[in-house]
Amino acid sequence: MLGSSFAQTIAVTSLFPNDRVGMTEPVNVGFLAPLSGPVSSWGLPGLYGCELWAEWLNRAGGILIGGRRYPLRIIPFDCGYDPQRAMEGARHLVLTEGVSLLMMLGGDTFTPLRSFLNQRRVLTSTLLPSDLSPDTRYLIAPSEVHPVFNVTAVDWLAENEPQRRRIALCSQRDALGLPSTATYRAAFEAAGLPVVKDILYDPEETDVAAIVDPMLAQKPDVLCWCTSYTPMVHAMTEYAYQAGFDGRILSCTFDNYPRCVARTSRAFMEGTLFQFPDFDDPKLARKAFFFNRPKEFYREYNARYPETWSAVSWEYVAILEIWHAAVEKVASVSPVSVLTTMKQMEPVTHAFGPARWWGEQVFGIDNALIGDWPVVRLVDGKAQIAEFRSVPDWLKRHETLLRRHLQSMGQLWQQRAEAGTVQTTGLLTREAGD
Repeated sequence: MLGSSFAQTIAVTSLFPNDRVGMTEPVNVGFLAPLSGPVSSWGLPGLYGCELWAEWLNRAGGILIGGRRYPLRIIPFDCGYDPQRAMEGARHLVLTEGVSLLMMLGGDTFTPLRSFLNQRRVLTSTLLPSDLSPDTRYLIAPSEVHPVFNVTAVDWLAENEPQRRRIALCSQRDALGLPSTATYRAAFEAAGLPVVKDILYDPEETDVAAIVDPMLAQKPDVLCWCTSYTPMVHAMTEYAYQAGFDGRILSCTFDNYPRCVARTSRAFMEGTLFQFPDFDDPKLARKAFFFNRPKEFYREYNARYPETWSAVSWEYVAILEIWHAAVEKVASVSPVSVLTTMKQMEPVTHAFGPARWWGEQVFGIDNALIGDWPVVRLVDGKAQIAEFRSVPDWLKRHETLLRRHLQSMGQLWQQRAEAGTVQTTGLLTREAGD
């Protein structure tokens, strides 16, 4: 990785005393996300992770800019996933706090900020790549490119469990579910796996039987929940268990999977596939990694914030690490300079190793990072990385197929622009709960 990584900072600070000469004025990073309310689990665990990462960095001397070290300060603003509140937060963080990076969940809260952030040239990150378009020059999605990485689990399934042929899939009809469904359709077609049932349900739907029963009626070998929200993933999995399904479960995410294991059985959940690992996984220790201490981070995070770990606990941190490397390389926090440096780093390292910028054909701009992504499998009730697979390699073979399926569902940036409408997510009604 070009530029200083967090692990390198810790390793070398004791060797170069002059670099430890610190400045009192901090470098500010804004964290604009839902920290309360029904969508808080998409923001609050991310803030916890960022604050822990910043604490580690500051303990090691801070961020190195032009031979001086500066403390890093994370400034949170709770938007509650309300667009108007998000606009207030953006203005405060940019105009009053002078943040050098604005981190967001994105989605419905990014849309009203688009012009303001672009005009001010605010380097902004999102966890939802569907926010990207040609007119979002300073918006980046460097942590995950949902839903493109989902192709890796389908590829793995086709190669390692070829007896599982019949696929039934479902997802909600919104800005997360539609591109996910299109991607899974493309992946199954590329793998030669027939989809015997394909259901798009309303984001407000709560009748699990109405969704799962028609899927089970087709006697599938695999039930794929695509990017359904956590409550539906759990409810549909438990329903399938009670109905006697004995095939494979496949899902983009499976947050709080131990709860679902407890409510079904280890035997039923054995082999369930999804895309987000626990960070105590031994295979992460052997992978080029964004701060090279995943197990320690995972352990300390869970000790401080028990029962809150999820994908967002590390995804915002992964963005910080990429930004940090670019800042130290260019010796500046100027958004234009940092973004230019990010785009010129060859390769840039994202959470699971070397990656490259991509996205023009789908998002209209190459501001998303793609690289290897883990296929995660439940083994005896515990998530284990089965294998890392290359998203760029899959796209070399099948990007035209993916574009065709995205186009069929109106998910290419040109189609969204021509429609003149903003697709919303169902986050407000589909947040994890008991």
